[in-house]
Order: sequence, then structure tokens, then C-alpha cells
Amino acid sequence: MAFTGETLDRQRELKLFDETKGGVKGLVDSGITKVPHIFIQPPDEFPLAKTSDHNNLPVINLQGFNSDPDRRKEIAKEIREASRTWGFFQVINHEIPVSILREMRDGALKFFNQDHEVKKEWYVTDSTKKIFYNSNVDLSSTLPVRWRDSFHCRMAPDPPNPQELPPICRDILMEYSKQVTKLGCSLFELISEALGLNSSYLKDIGCADGLATICHYYPPSPQPELTIGARKHADNDFLTVLLQDHIGGLQFLHQNQWVDVPFIPGALVVNIGDLLQMISNDELISAEHRVVSTRVSPRVSVACFFTTGMVETGKIFEPIKEILSDENPAKYRATTMKEFVKHSHSNVFDKSSMLHFRI
Repeated sequence: MAFTGETLDRQRELKLFDETKGGVKGLVDSGITKVPHIFIQPPDEFPLAKTSDHNNLPVINLQGFNSDPDRRKEIAKEIREASRTWGFFQVINHEIPVSILREMRDGALKFFNQDHEVKKEWYVTDSTKKIFYNSNVDLSSTLPVRWRDSFHCRMAPDPPNPQELPPICRDILMEYSKQVTKLGCSLFELISEALGLNSSYLKDIGCADGLATICHYYPPSPQPELTIGARKHADNDFLTVLLQDHIGGLQFLHQNQWVDVPFIPGALVVNIGDLLQMISNDELISAEHRVVSTRVSPRVSVACFFTTGMVETGKIFEPIKEILSDENPAKYRATTMKEFVKHSHSNVFDKSSMLHFRI
């Protein structure tokens, strides 16, 4: 393979960046005033792309879903409509105390604000590990580097020993993941009912078997018009529950326009993943989304993905037979989650990766 001077320069710059084990935060803390070349995004990723002036993103009040049968039906109907139309919605009165949300955000921030010598002990570029911290898992690719650092924890199946987690956020990571798992199971019940299925259907087939909790830190960028916190992508899971702060930056694609996801105190953002779109036979949609950079202050978020990822479970997923008919035949072939995730990784989470599984 022949390397051009530009390629060699890029490889050298990537290697030097990786060897610091300081992530993007380390660059910002060093006082840089210009974005290094490896982070500069192509023009079609620039945050200045047109965004929608109208934002009617649904906010669903879950109060009463476990005690009032009539209200539960209404909530399931709202979730169905939001999942069919937007692929994104926010939930309030979700039964996770605000104090837990605040402690989780603070815990994530404390992890990234640790002394470099302490934090770098967690730095690993091997994304198959159960627990790891790094800047970008795909540094070796030809894609521009994202302007963010992340700390990944695979909480299920096969949860970590608490002693494996960083002491500074150990307790809240365990507690928050437990709380989100409970919420996710409730959401899967409501989505099952929204699809006209038995309430335990999605849990029974394995949608809630796995959970990955990922803390993201998006440092302020000296040139936010050149960087991106997260490239346009769709989640290759069943469901994602996101805790975000007030800084903003999360956008999703709706009718070919970027829509800002507003910060609502006490709310959690929920979005449908590609696998749920697949097994619902496109009844529910997974929307592409991104995180744009800002020069104001750091953005912190905690994303919980309901997925077993690359863990081999042997479970097969395919369009749900109970919702298929002659008029609505299966649009996707059967697959395992491991195969699905592996293929989407090879396509860098591009939404078009779902075409590989179309019949």
C-alpha cells in the first residue's frame, strides 16, 4: 500500500494524539487556539447546515402508566405516534429521581475532570473491552476525529464487578444503570402495547438483555464550525435513553432538516434504534442524529444503549410475525445482534447499513 505525504502526516498526527491518552479535553486544556487537521470535518458535516425553526418534539408524561389503565393506553398511543413520526421523544415523570440524574451528570463530569495521570489508567483503544475510556474508537479510520471523549461501561449482560469501575463515579454508575434498566423495561412494555402485542413481548425476545452506559464529554471548540461532537449516525440498538445537560448541541434529522433537542430539566431523551425499526418492520423509525460543537463550555451527556453489542447470545431477531400480513410482508431478513452491530460498525453507523438486511 502506497502512502502519500498527507496520509503519513495524518497517521503521525493520529499516533501522537493517541499516545497522549489525554483525549480532546487534553488538547483544550493545553490551550490550543486552532483545531488540529485530524479533527476538521468535511463541509457537509458542518454545524451551520440549515436547522428547523419549528420544534414540536413530543414530551410524554409517564405519570400514571403503572396505576391508571386508561392513562396507560393514552401513553402507549403517544409513544407509538412519536416513534412513527419522529423516532425521538422526551419523557418526564419517569420515576428516576432528579437527584439521581444530577448525581450521574456530576459523576460523569468528575471522571473527565480527574487528573490526567489518574484518568489515563482507563485509556484503552480496544472497544471490545467491557470498560474503557478513549476519545474515538475509530482513530485508525480515514474519517475526521470527533470532538469528544467517552467512557464506556458494558453493564449487561455479565455486569462488571463494582471494583472494576472508577471509584470517583462507581456508585452512581451502578445505581443509574439500574434505574435506567427499570425505565427501559417499562418503555419496552409500552412499546409492545403500542404495537398491539402482549406487554412483555419485547422483553421476552431479548430487547432488554443488554445495556451499555456511555458518558460523553464534548469540550468547547476554538473553531466549532470545523468540528463535530458526533457525526450523523443512527443507533444500532433497540432503544437509547439519554441524559443531557443544558448546553445543547444534540440534533436529529426530521424531514431533511436538523431539529434541536431542547434541554428540559428532569427529562430524559429517548430514541428508537435501528434494530427496533427492523423488528417492527418499519412501523417505528430510527432517526439519524448528531452533536454539534460549541465554543461556550463543555457538554456532558450519559447515553444508555439497550444492546448486547458484540456479545454472542445466539438470539435471532427478525420482523415480528404478529404484526406481519399479506399487505405488510417482512421487509428484513433475520439476523443476530452481533452480526447487525458488526455490519453497522463496518459502515460507520451509516443509516444505509440497514439496506444490507432488506429482503
